[in-house]
Amino acid sequence: MTTSSRTGAVLCFPRREPMTTEVFDCYWRFAAERQAIFFRRFGGQARPWTNDEILSTFRFTNAYRASDRVSQYLIRHVVYGGDQSPEDVVFRIILFKLFNKIETWQLLSSHVGPINYSTYRSKSYDQILTEAMSAGTRIYSSAYIMPNGGRNYLRKHRAHLWLLERMMRDEMPKKLAGCPSMKHAFELLRGYPMIGDFLAYQYVTDLNYSEVTNFNEMDFVVPGPGARSGIHKCFSDLGDWPEDDVLRWVTENQEVQFSKQQLEFRSLWGRPLQLIDCQNLFCEIDKYARARFPRISGRLQRTRIKRKFEPNPAAIDYWYPPKWGINANIGKDPILARAAASG
Repeated sequence: MTTSSRTGAVLCFPRREPMTTEVFDCYWRFAAERQAIFFRRFGGQARPWTNDEILSTFRFTNAYRASDRVSQYLIRHVVYGGDQSPEDVVFRIILFKLFNKIETWQLLSSHVGPINYSTYRSKSYDQILTEAMSAGTRIYSSAYIMPNGGRNYLRKHRAHLWLLERMMRDEMPKKLAGCPSMKHAFELLRGYPMIGDFLAYQYVTDLNYSEVTNFNEMDFVVPGPGARSGIHKCFSDLGDWPEDDVLRWVTENQEVQFSKQQLEFRSLWGRPLQLIDCQNLFCEIDKYARARFPRISGRLQRTRIKRKFEPNPAAIDYWYPPKWGINANIGKDPILARAAASG
């Protein structure tokens, strides 16, 4: 869209369409097979869960973000595992996400008991985490790169505890509950030190698992660095489309694309892929393509997949935010029922 210099009228021109690569077709095959692996494991099948050597060898997240082990723990034990006042829910979620590690949450819980804001004491939490680090325990997940807070803090975790305390002093839970959209909530989080676009989008998604907010996940998306790299492997030219529009188009056209590829994609008990899921899938296809399409480079310029897949034997009792309305369907999938009967 542009404006005529002579008449001032708005002139509309068709946008130049993105051009896909062979990685784009693989994106849909990857999503379908990764979700098939999820259901095979859920149904109790023994390894191997796939004939795809890359998926068997390396670690990839699930097609649905909420199905990953850490997200499942967050939803059941952090979000819905305590007092449901907005103050306590937001406090627990942000505290968990600052470290994003189940073992760190369990470490704190084992020392202080049920975690809530009214009993929080900075010195106690600092001491627990400092002693753990001194003993060689890693308190941070490797999934996110957390900023260290600069020269004011000798220990990174102290900066993050300070950040949490500032959010609570600012009455952020109340402000979040009053946000009219996910974008507004994202901007609220983005305004805090040490929180960039990527973390703000991840945090607002986790907060939206709770009852504090009730945003539609299809209303807003911010592609992270890995997703941007994946997008540029799937598209040789984005045309006139910004990356978030590409993500929205992909998500809204998922059924058409799966059908075009002649793929059977089993949704999450009736819930289609959301923007956050397709964003994550672009990040995962960026990794997958390093092995499958090494000649196609993305924005990150990485050539290897670092993390090997080692299955965790601990079972997950899958449970999702109640407002999604899918928990009653878990375990009632007719294909799984037939497989169980025949087995």
